[in-house]
Amino acid sequence: MNVSDQFDNSDNPQKPKRRHRYSGTHPKSYHQKYKEQNLAAYPDIEAHLRAKGKTPAGTHVPVLTDQIIVRLDPKPREIIVDCTVGYGGHASEFLKRIGPTGKLIAMDVDSDELARTHQRLSKDNANISFHHGNFAGIAKVLKKENLDGCDIIFADLGVSSMQIDNPDRGMSYKHEGSLDMRMDSRLKQTAADLLNTFSEEKLSKAFLELADEPDHEKIARQIVSLRAAKPITQVLQLVDIIFAVKGLTAKIWRKQNAVAKFGLLHPAARTFQALRILVNDELGSLRQLLRLAPYCLRQGGRIGIISFHSGEDRIVKQAFRDGVRSGIYQSAAEEPVTPQIEEFVSNPRSASAKFRWAIAKSA
Repeated sequence: MNVSDQFDNSDNPQKPKRRHRYSGTHPKSYHQKYKEQNLAAYPDIEAHLRAKGKTPAGTHVPVLTDQIIVRLDPKPREIIVDCTVGYGGHASEFLKRIGPTGKLIAMDVDSDELARTHQRLSKDNANISFHHGNFAGIAKVLKKENLDGCDIIFADLGVSSMQIDNPDRGMSYKHEGSLDMRMDSRLKQTAADLLNTFSEEKLSKAFLELADEPDHEKIARQIVSLRAAKPITQVLQLVDIIFAVKGLTAKIWRKQNAVAKFGLLHPAARTFQALRILVNDELGSLRQLLRLAPYCLRQGGRIGIISFHSGEDRIVKQAFRDGVRSGIYQSAAEEPVTPQIEEFVSNPRSASAKFRWAIAKSA
């Protein structure tokens, strides 16, 4: 059921609209959680779920917000490019600091989420413009805005909670759905396309290099073997393959995870991460952003990037260090900022976040 279909009064338009019912006392599927996806009408829901360490469906909790504001230090009259505006959590905080004299340029590859965030943030009559596109095209966006540069570049890498939670996107191993994984619907190849066409060697290499999957060879071999009889197109098909390779079942996994003190990494997590990165060419786009960023920043400008896995963090760390050595940046973070225990407890999805920043040379 789509959110837009949650009310139905087709039999008699004069009767009050009635919500479709679901079995049980609590909604189970993403599309049944209509209250979580309309927090303006149900404001108590967010606080209730956050207290339990959960993120309301269709929303995203920004990570490391206070630390980011301190390091990037947005000020009135400054121009900020939020390369991954997503739900708009970090963007909202930037807008508070730059005020009406500043400008926020919001970019995102996800057109659906960009439209929703446009609607939310535009209500405050803030000086903000929206651009649907990959942050590898930041220079073109600045040119379109008739700007010679900006004061802050910010990017929150990886996948958002809205994308993870929506089974239609196929990004999560927790929900059945088609293996799509495209952040930008204009991309031609889905995760299913790659799974059913890539060679065993290419799949194995991706699982190892993009996610450090220890069973990369076995998983790739099993995928190639099984797809010969039936294409792998659904989330749970792939999850079952990974469970089998690791000698597990869903039931055994649930028991193991239930007794773990802080929860275990899901057996399919690394494979799904690698596929998503591959489908969206995330590392290629990141390298392009880092190459262009110094030429898009004004003197004394700042760049900050949140990464969520070691491959991304290594690329950011090396680019900033090289920038300092070559004189492009005057300084860069020696060590990344990571979430404190309080943030991890209230938002478990922040656990692997690492924030690094660099400052361009001043006059």
